[in-house]
Amino acid sequence: MLCLPQTPHALVVRKFRRSRSEATTTPGLRLTSATLSSHIRVEEPLEIRIGGEPLTVTMRTPGDDIDLAAGFLFTEGIVAAAADIAEIRMCDDNVADVSLRPGVVVASDRLRRNFLTTSACGVCGKQSIDTVRTRAGFDVTADPMLLAPETLAALPDRLRESQRLFARTGGLHAAAIFTADGTLVALREDVGRHNAVDKVIGWALRAARLPLTGAVLLVSGRASFELAQKALMAGIPVLAAVSAPSSLAVELAAEAGMTLVGFLRGGSMNAYTDAQRLLPVQAHA
Repeated sequence: MLCLPQTPHALVVRKFRRSRSEATTTPGLRLTSATLSSHIRVEEPLEIRIGGEPLTVTMRTPGDDIDLAAGFLFTEGIVAAAADIAEIRMCDDNVADVSLRPGVVVASDRLRRNFLTTSACGVCGKQSIDTVRTRAGFDVTADPMLLAPETLAALPDRLRESQRLFARTGGLHAAAIFTADGTLVALREDVGRHNAVDKVIGWALRAARLPLTGAVLLVSGRASFELAQKALMAGIPVLAAVSAPSSLAVELAAEAGMTLVGFLRGGSMNAYTDAQRLLPVQAHA
């Protein structure tokens, strides 16, 4: 564990998993009646089709649906590049139909994966863990990115300040791309954390920004295996989460050479893999 001198704003970077228990006290209970005019997060199904044939249905927050469809197809390995997609057309508010470029052939095993995507668990029903391990086209091990822990620690506040929908509903996840100096590049929100990641990666795909070399992907919840895989598919060297990672996410990040940071809250963080990308913490007087 790496700690700073005891100052009110000391930053602590833990380079191993640590168990912690927290106790909270609730002095009173406040009950507020909600009405139909209250700001409630919207969740609706989006069907993604390829050439008119249904591929998957995902429960999502409407908005940035073309980015979502593009990001899903890319992070699931169904398309390998933006050039594989000729057009994504919204047939109605809840159906996105993808036309592939002539000559692009999708492997049949990709279309047999029985995708069922929910806001809670992401893609469910895959035949085995091996089918989840989509082959990445980018190698993050050679990414020379270095990141100051102080910069990383400031990102959750910047994320929250930029969450337009969360400010109204209090119930949406966010995924954001930052540069090594903490500059916000893109942010997307959704009721499902995996959808938020697909939306931001879909934006990068369509904007010809892949691979996202030297970038940080910050997610507002936990870091699951699926989110680590999506980050790896986009060539992102650092995945940071405000909550805990899963054991499979840690395993995948270690195998891939990706820096995985969890419990990024206030003055501390846990670095689980490839912590050499994090610069030494600056001492405070």
